[in-house]
Amino acid sequence: MNQLLIALRFYATGCFQLVIGDLFAVDKSTVCRTLQRVTRAIAELRRNYVCFPDTGEKRRENMQLFYSQSKLPGVVGAIDCTHIPVQSPGTDDAEIYRNRKGYFSINVQLVCDRNNNIMDVVARWPGSVHDSTIFDNSHLRALFETGRSDGYLIGDGGYACRPYMLTPLTNPITAAEQSYNAAHVCARNCIERTNGMLKRRFPCLKYGMRLNLDNTQAVIVATVVLHNIAIMTRDAEAEDDQELSDFNQPTSSMPGPACLAWLHPVFRAYKPISGEVHRSRKQAHL
Repeated sequence: MNQLLIALRFYATGCFQLVIGDLFAVDKSTVCRTLQRVTRAIAELRRNYVCFPDTGEKRRENMQLFYSQSKLPGVVGAIDCTHIPVQSPGTDDAEIYRNRKGYFSINVQLVCDRNNNIMDVVARWPGSVHDSTIFDNSHLRALFETGRSDGYLIGDGGYACRPYMLTPLTNPITAAEQSYNAAHVCARNCIERTNGMLKRRFPCLKYGMRLNLDNTQAVIVATVVLHNIAIMTRDAEAEDDQELSDFNQPTSSMPGPACLAWLHPVFRAYKPISGEVHRSRKQAHL
């Protein structure tokens, strides 16, 4: 049980393994081995819990859910990418992991249904790679290109418009075009919500991880599996940790969240001693 709790603690904070070791009274190396073992065991459950609908009946169920909310027919899933901060890989190719916002990340492709259940995840591309490139090289595109799946995916303007990919119109003019864009926004907002739910439930994905890339990718897949289990069991949606969010807000003289992420678990409880308290303690000591 403690092995599982160690892994969950890391997913919930992304903190130093040394800090987790102090919490569970074990060595840092034990935390490292435990985290790898538990993470890979959970990630191996991907085929059971992260599944794109493979039958016509399941796809029709998804289409009906999307249609009931947005009135767009034939939509089987919403697609988008999200950046997961990582430390610099430190190799000659490290810069390809630096995204357009200036920090190192893995660009993760997610596809969800209307109930925020994640049906597909691709977690192997550097942060500098464009969303459309990830999709073009994914098995999901091959699935639609070969006709093995019907219906449409709904994505933002970063994706190319294809017979199976619905994207928004750039300059809607007619009433019909404006209505289409409004329905598109309504249908697509579930993937934005899913990204937020995933990162609130597992803040290590929001504030970053100090792991090698292989282990980071395994953590991403494992948290997606756990997210889907939480959706299936109707677990309460996690709320934002306001204290954690406030701490990671950059200021004019401080680095941004990508740098502070490695520090927050250690210093969250730290409160500087005021001058009055310090002087009173000094006088008492004298």
